[in-house]
Amino acid sequence: MSILELAARAAEVDGVEPLNEASLFALRDKTPARVLVQQTESDGTVSAAAYAAGDAPVEIVVDPGHRRAGRGRRILDELLADGEDRFWAHGDLPAARALAAATGLTAERILLVLRLAFDGAPATERVPVGVAVRSYSPADADQIIAVNARAFAHHPEQGSMDSADFARRTSAEWFDPAGLFVAERDGRIVGFHWTKVEGGIGEVYVVGIDPGEQGGGLGTALTARGLRHLHERGVSVVDLYVEGDNAPALKVYRNLGFQQHAKDTLYSR
Repeated sequence: MSILELAARAAEVDGVEPLNEASLFALRDKTPARVLVQQTESDGTVSAAAYAAGDAPVEIVVDPGHRRAGRGRRILDELLADGEDRFWAHGDLPAARALAAATGLTAERILLVLRLAFDGAPATERVPVGVAVRSYSPADADQIIAVNARAFAHHPEQGSMDSADFARRTSAEWFDPAGLFVAERDGRIVGFHWTKVEGGIGEVYVVGIDPGEQGGGLGTALTARGLRHLHERGVSVVDLYVEGDNAPALKVYRNLGFQQHAKDTLYSR
C-alpha cells in the first residue's frame, strides 16, 4: 500500500483528507520530498507516514487499522528531533489535538472550511459597473496567474502558483473551463473565480481579485456567479477554504450563506 492509498483509507474513515492538494499533486508526480517518513508492516504495507515537499509543513497520516499504538507519536518525536517544527492537522481531529498538546505544539494558523447547502437558486450577481464576467479561455492563463500572484502575494500556498502549477491544475480530471470565470475591465483581467466539483461536492476553489479592484463588490459578484454555475450543474453542497483571520472574506462568504463546517490547524513549536 502506497502513501496515496494510505491517505485514501484515512480519508474514508475520518471524512477529511490527511494530505492537502499540493502534497497529493507532488506524490502523484513523484516530486522529491523534503521529509518522507514511513512505518511499514511485515507484509510491506505502509501503516503510517509523514510527508512534506518543498518548504511546506509536514503532514502525518496513520492507517485507521493501526491507530492507538503510538505510531503517530513516534513519527512526530522523530521529526521534532530532526528539527521539523510545523505540522498540519487537517480537520483538527481530537487525536491530532491531543498529540499536539502532548508534544508542546501550539496553533499557529487556522484554515476554516465553510459550507453552503443550497435551499434554492442563488440570486443573480450584481457586477460592478465597467466589468464584464465570462468563462475561461486558454489565452487567459498568463493574466490569471499574474492576478493570482498579486491577490495572494502574502499567502504561503496560493501565492506561489506558477505556470507549471496552473497547467497541472487545469489538467486535473475535475477541471471544467466553463466553471472558471474571469472578470475583465477595459480588456484586462482583474479577477477570477475558479470553481471545482469533485465527489459530488462543489467548491469555491479560488477567488482572486486584483488589489486595485478589492473592496468594490467584485469578489462578491464573482463568488455569486460561480455559485449560480454550481447550482445549475445540480450541485447541492459547496465548500470553501478561508483563513480564519480574513475578516473581509469571511463577511462576504457568510453574507452568501456559508457556515463553518470544519477547520484545519497548523501547529508549530
